[in-house]
Amino acid sequence: MDQDIAQLEQQLNSYDPPERLSALFELADLLARGQARVSADRGLANMHCHTFYSYNAYGHSPTALAWLARQRGFAAIGVVDFDVLDGVDEFLFACEILGVRGSSGIETRVAVPELATQVINSPGEPGVAYHMGIGFATGTPPASVAPILASMRDRAAERNRAMLSKINAHLDPVTVDHEGDVLPLTPAGNATERHMLAAIIRASQRRFPRRDRRAAFWSDRLGVEKEQVLSAMAEPVGFADLVRSRLMKSGGVGHVPPTPDSFPSVEEFHSFVVGCGALPCVAWLDGTSEGEENGAELLETWVGKGAVALNLIPERNWNLPPGPDRSLKIRKLREIVQAAADLDLPLNIGTEMNSPGAPLADDFSAPILAPMTRAFMAGAYFIYGHTVMQRSLALGYQSRWAQEHLPSRRRRNDFYETIGRRVRPGAEGMDRLRRLLDLSTPDAILAQLS
Repeated sequence: MDQDIAQLEQQLNSYDPPERLSALFELADLLARGQARVSADRGLANMHCHTFYSYNAYGHSPTALAWLARQRGFAAIGVVDFDVLDGVDEFLFACEILGVRGSSGIETRVAVPELATQVINSPGEPGVAYHMGIGFATGTPPASVAPILASMRDRAAERNRAMLSKINAHLDPVTVDHEGDVLPLTPAGNATERHMLAAIIRASQRRFPRRDRRAAFWSDRLGVEKEQVLSAMAEPVGFADLVRSRLMKSGGVGHVPPTPDSFPSVEEFHSFVVGCGALPCVAWLDGTSEGEENGAELLETWVGKGAVALNLIPERNWNLPPGPDRSLKIRKLREIVQAAADLDLPLNIGTEMNSPGAPLADDFSAPILAPMTRAFMAGAYFIYGHTVMQRSLALGYQSRWAQEHLPSRRRRNDFYETIGRRVRPGAEGMDRLRRLLDLSTPDAILAQLS
């Protein structure tokens, strides 16, 4: 049976949607018959997992991530992909079938004119910020904002092609074809830097199968000593990071400096997110850049633009070698969590899973994170509460009903967090909510769910 389950789990990551769906139903059936072992709720959440629709280091599809959460006993899980909503409907459906609290989001980069001279959270790119929308109830945007999503995807593809062209010229004779080598690594044609990186490294292995010759090639092209390359090649993650930093990031030969048209404006992106009934969400890096140095001030700026939540990747802010950098980042993490609390911004936390070696979930038992766990889990229940209310009743956080009955951010946060805790994940919970459609107030709904 374990072998059968392992085969089904592998099938969950197939690029063929019917094959994934078949595996999902078989696993759900085994679960219902008690033939699949899963963990009880462990009080963990990972609300920021990239799927293979952008890049997942483990190759996980949206459905595979829903199964992972059920198998590992996560209280909640959320997916986030760059520039697309391709996995939203698949993921939320899988969560409903498996009885998992789930949320879906999107990540992109936006232009921030007010901070045009400051690096925010995109290293080497002043005035540009990674930014998010969370709590999407469907992957199909309304017609009124659909062109914004299409533009985001097109701009990302244009940036990738421009970057790859510069890299190919620098690495010749190791060259990569975007259509022939990169896009086949994706299920729906949404390539990222990490897909290009994987294709480039594979191309170098084909061109120079001998390790010493390959190391000599990379030494020359990256401008580092051959011994350093050989040392990095002993650890695939470290080697990939070295190549990416030298070729793709700011200062690298392939980096394409942003122009005013490279990314959507904050206002354009927020209009898309809100138009979809979802929530604009600040993406915070580590508090060490000029733009993030004053976390409270930065959050106030974002709130003024309509952001209602804050995303954190705790792992990269505390699980570091001892030293001044670790101490600084831990202090900044604590400061931003407190600043978010002061502004009533729920937290959306996770590990991204788009880098090899990233943990499947944050270690909430770690002494640094333990005092923050209540806020982390409150945010997870909050975003699930919004999602399930939007999907079942169209009464999510951005609805006119919520604005009328829950005008303050704190009351609205508390309501959707409570919904997230009380509504059981799965079809049964959704159906129970739908039967409450005639109830007119938040208190009436909560009374029925108590």
